[in-house]
Amino acid sequence: MSKHNKEVIDSDKPYEADVISFSGILYFGAGLFLLIVITFGLMWILEYKVLLPDAEEKDAKAKQTNPLMMTEGENLPPEPRLQSAPGFGVDTKDGRVSLELREPQAELKELQKQWKDVWENGEKDQAGKTVIAIPIAEAKEKLIKSGGIKSVAGEQGEKVLRQASHFISGSSAGRMASEKRR
Repeated sequence: MSKHNKEVIDSDKPYEADVISFSGILYFGAGLFLLIVITFGLMWILEYKVLLPDAEEKDAKAKQTNPLMMTEGENLPPEPRLQSAPGFGVDTKDGRVSLELREPQAELKELQKQWKDVWENGEKDQAGKTVIAIPIAEAKEKLIKSGGIKSVAGEQGEKVLRQASHFISGSSAGRMASEKRR
């Protein structure tokens, strides 16, 4: 049976005195430390003696036997890539410009150079025969020379302008153009 001490309780005190065993605390601390060390040792054995050799063996087998394994180029992340990603660059007319070790705005700067070149000099197709894009100033000159814009002058032109500046609003129930564009 359990040990029972027949102590006289001091009823003058409003509390009960706690008796704490210091040796119990030491045993608990030592046991907890021992449990942590054993668990750490078992996890280390599991990681480096069991799992790591198996993973290395599987990798070696996969490299030898898997014909569908991705190559270095296929293993890149999908577009758009971060600037620090290997192989990052921009394709231009002159070839590929590598942007791996440049500032984050480097891609935008390269693209703006391309756009400015097309804006100023125009662009032709791959064969070099058909013009895809021409500079704006040149396009204006061609349009004026060809007579492609026909304008209405005089009173008839003013009437067309007035009609174009009015629109049908909800207040007229869709019957007449009553509001003016501003």
